[in-house]
Parts: sequence; C-alpha cells; structure tokens
Amino acid sequence: MQTLAIGCDHVGLSLKAAIVAHLIENGFTVMDKGTTSATRTDYPHYARAVSLAVASGEADGGILICGTGVGMAIAANKVAGIRAVVCSEPYSAQLSRQHNDSNILAFGARVVGDALAKMIVDGWLGATFEGGRHQARVDAISGGPGNTEMAS
Repeated sequence: MQTLAIGCDHVGLSLKAAIVAHLIENGFTVMDKGTTSATRTDYPHYARAVSLAVASGEADGGILICGTGVGMAIAANKVAGIRAVVCSEPYSAQLSRQHNDSNILAFGARVVGDALAKMIVDGWLGATFEGGRHQARVDAISGGPGNTEMAS
C-alpha cells in the first residue's frame, strides 16, 4: 500500500493528525477525506468517503478513526469490496491483513493513544495477504470465486 485514504469524525480529529504525520514521515501518500473540524459530525459520511476511495482504487487502503472504531467499520463494510476491521492492538491488525486481506483499518481515539495507534498502523501496513487457504475464506466473504454459501 502506498496511497492511503484517511477519515475521522470530530472525536478522532487529533489522533488523525498524528497518524497522517506518521504516514507522511514514512513515505506514504495520504488522502484526507475529513473531517477537518472539531465540530460534532456523523462518522458514516467519512467512512463512506474513505471506503469509496478504496473500492474504486483511488487509494490502496484506508484508515478510519472515531470514538471506538466500531461505527466506522460497520459503515465502511456496507460498501462492496471493503473488508474493514477494528483493531486495538498490532497483532490483530497484522493478522487481519495476512488472513483476511483487510483493506481498511479502524480504531478508536477513546480506546488507543497516539503511540499505540502508530504501532497498530505499522503492524497493518507491514503485513501482506498470504492467500492460499485464506483465499477461499475471503472469496466467501466477498461473494467471489470459490464462494460458499454463508450460514444463516
């Protein structure tokens, strides 16, 4: 991943600034999809903007930040082709890329601080999808080749 779309609501604004600086410092191109204000706002708008950038190929991956990351991930996963995960530690972030080919990472500004958020981002960005036995599972999630009917 070289180009990342990032978005947040008002709660995640400060943490987003720290993550953007960290990404730029490490050579990534960052597309800021908002918000840019501390005025209360609704996270689904920013989750959608980041998700559409990723789904269209405009961005290679995305990062979303709200209070917990949960709402952002739920909203992002409504966009076809998105596999958004909420992670509060680096190990799950790494495995979400390796085993689930996640393309959007979400976390909460009320859950993790700047240093831990950077470690989570680094774990996620440092991992690559392993394919193999994991591909059939990703296909089942996505409805692609090898899709097996999901349990009701």
